[in-house]
Parts: sequence; C-alpha cells; structure tokens
Amino acid sequence: MISVLFAVLTALSNGSASVLQRRAALDVPDSEAMRLSLIRHLLRRRVWLAGIGLVIVAAVCQAVALATGPIAVVQPIFVIELPAALLVAGFVMRVRVPRAVWTGVAAVTVGLALGMAAAAPADGSEAVRDAAWIPALVATGIFEAVLVTTALGISGNTRAALLGLAAACGYALTAALMKDAMGRLDADGVTGLLTAWQLYATAVAGVGALFLLQNALQAGSLVAVQPMLTLGDALISVAYGVTLFDEQVRTGWWLLPQVAGVALITGGCVVLARSPLATGPRPEPAPRAG
Repeated sequence: MISVLFAVLTALSNGSASVLQRRAALDVPDSEAMRLSLIRHLLRRRVWLAGIGLVIVAAVCQAVALATGPIAVVQPIFVIELPAALLVAGFVMRVRVPRAVWTGVAAVTVGLALGMAAAAPADGSEAVRDAAWIPALVATGIFEAVLVTTALGISGNTRAALLGLAAACGYALTAALMKDAMGRLDADGVTGLLTAWQLYATAVAGVGALFLLQNALQAGSLVAVQPMLTLGDALISVAYGVTLFDEQVRTGWWLLPQVAGVALITGGCVVLARSPLATGPRPEPAPRAG
C-alpha cells in the first residue's frame, strides 16, 4: 500500500529530524525562548539544518501518503518515528542498542497495531467543504492559544510538554490542510491545487508548528516533548479525519483496545525518549568479536 510505505518514510525522516533539532536546541539560551532570534541562532547550527533537510523530505513523503490514503490511517503511523530513528542511529553509529530501547520499540509497535486494528479507519471524502473549515480553524485556534498562554506562565518540562502538544496540533492541522489541497489536485488538476487556499494555509500552519516545536525542544527534555508530539499528532489527526473528511473509526467497546494501544505507545515513547540515543550522549561501543 503506497500510503503506508510513504507514511513510514515520513516517520523515519521526522523522527531523525526531532533528535537532531533537540541536540541543536540544547545550546540555545532561555532568553531566546518564543523569539524569532531562536531561529536565527539555530540557523548557525549544521545539525539543525540537517534536521530541517529531513523535515523537507518528510513533507514530500507525507504529501504522497495523504494523497493516496485516509488521514486516520496515515497520521497514526507516525508514532513509529522515534523508534525507527533510534534504531537507525544505533546502526549508523555502530553501537549496541540498549535493551530498554528494544522494549520501547516493542511497546510502540504493539500499541500501534492494537490501536489501528481496533479503530479500523475507513476512507472518507477526498476534499472538505470550505464552510466546514470555519469551526475547525476556530476550535484549533482557541486550543493553541490556551496551550501557548499556559506554557508561557511556567517553565521546565511542563512547558515543553504543553508546547509539544501545541506543535502536534499544528502538524495535525498541516496534514489535514495538505490532504484537502491534494484532493483539489485530483479533482481539478494543477490549477485547482495552485488556486486552493489550503495549499498556502498548509505552509503557514507548518511553519507555525515548526516554531512551536523548536521552543518545546528548547524548554525541556525530549522525554517531555516526544510523547505529547507523537500522540497528539496522531489523535488530533484522527479527529480531523472524522470531523472534516467523514472517515469512520470503530467506537463502543472497541474503544477499550484503542485506549490500551495508546497506553502502550505512551509508555514506549517515554522509554525511548530517555535513551542516550535520543538525548544526545553517545553510548559505549559494543565489544567486537575476536
């Protein structure tokens, strides 16, 4: 399935980008939080620019995934972004992957499989009526404003978690706008895409989400940011899929295994975000045979 393949490629690129961006944000002074000078500071860091390169790759892959599959299927797959990134990091650096990382990978994988099997997302419409966007954008704006305002009054990992959730909401909105824009491409061709306001709103929402993520990573640890970012993006995207694109998911008693899947994913993300592969220090190399 093309949408699943490109969703996996998106997750791999985004997960690697988050780790690189977190490492770049470690040296940013607290005085630059929530200021444009934060971005100017990061632009001087090669590791951050490498992360942005991966974000661009992820955006292209995500567009293909959303054009070929429902948002309620594509976005939840992104919960594998951190496990995939850590496993690749361990392979590239030729270090032993700690047992805790494998435990976290297993928890996230099983949780995703359980949640997706229980929810069984089904296709909906390819495009959204413009009028339906009005309440969605108003509700999103209020939610984001509450999160950011609350975060500005506190500090540390709680602030990082709230900003991570705000970034997740921004990325979920970006995905919904992107899918709607790609639907215009299928219906009206290139002209329909270029004249759709959703295409330009996608860029605005994406830049805003990126700005919030940099501030989240600067405010606290990856273990505070990543679970909120990963789960928030998946769950809010499903909500957009159901409310805007009329995609269907199972309810009733099926909610129980869905909640169990979310719990497994949350636990797995916390374990993985605590790993030295994610937080920065390089683990000791594994001993070589012979």
